[in-house]
Amino acid sequence: MQPVPPAAPPDGVRFSALGARSERPTPNAKRQRVRWRAVRRSRSALIGLVMIAILLVLAAAGGLFAPYDPLAQSFMVQLQGPSSAHLFGTDQFGRDIFSRVLYGARPALLAGLVANGIATVCGVLIGLVAGFYGRWVDNLLMRITDVMLSFPYLLLALIVVSILGPGLTSAVVAIGIAYLPQFARLVRGAVLEVMGHQYMEAARALGVPAWQQMWRHVLRNVLGPITVMATLTVGLAIAETAGLSFLGLGAVPPAPDWGAMLSDGREYMLSAPWIATFPGAAILFTVLGFNLLGDGLRDVLDPKLRR
Repeated sequence: MQPVPPAAPPDGVRFSALGARSERPTPNAKRQRVRWRAVRRSRSALIGLVMIAILLVLAAAGGLFAPYDPLAQSFMVQLQGPSSAHLFGTDQFGRDIFSRVLYGARPALLAGLVANGIATVCGVLIGLVAGFYGRWVDNLLMRITDVMLSFPYLLLALIVVSILGPGLTSAVVAIGIAYLPQFARLVRGAVLEVMGHQYMEAARALGVPAWQQMWRHVLRNVLGPITVMATLTVGLAIAETAGLSFLGLGAVPPAPDWGAMLSDGREYMLSAPWIATFPGAAILFTVLGFNLLGDGLRDVLDPKLRR
């Protein structure tokens, strides 16, 4: 009687020489490890991650590092230069600029992330629907997008703020709407490319529901460019929000806001340049960090650049 051979282990499971059961890495896990190694090899991505991590720590625990109340005024120390008592100096009201810069990191990051979230979610939804259904749906949505793209970003944001009224919330919504067409155009082009693949034709032939096609086969295959653009847009959204605050349409004084601090320092550029220098440096540091991270992610997620 012939011995019965042992049954083959199920997919994804293997046994070591000692008979121990071990899991075989799935293709998705392998791809994630390859991408993470590529991120670690990218200097720009690592530098951007470190810079963003520093910003997140300062935004979350700024009160622990700030030596003074950012709203406290003292006319005895107004317009003093950087010193050991006031690292970044004081403004025209005697407020400590270092403390105000630290406290301004939290609303700046929140404004950038929320505005970017509005632009990403709405733009991805519009581009996905337009590219998937095509025909009159595509024409209608893209013509609306073209009208929005015809306005400069800051002008479109000013129009939205004039409708909603001044304030940080209105500025965030305005910036999100201003950057929405970019995501819609990007996603629509990527969806049109995916729709021409054979697996999409097979899914339609098998009668897969439209929402499953969009979620499983379309959206997952366009996440790479969406991730890169969303990372790059955060820094731009922070700069644009600061620009609206600079014009007096963002945060309401005396709240610590980088854009408003730049506006306050305009009149003292010759006599007290530190009032505008350090908030401007904070904006530059933040935008640079997100841009470096976005460039690194683009190099990792774009197979053409990897080759």
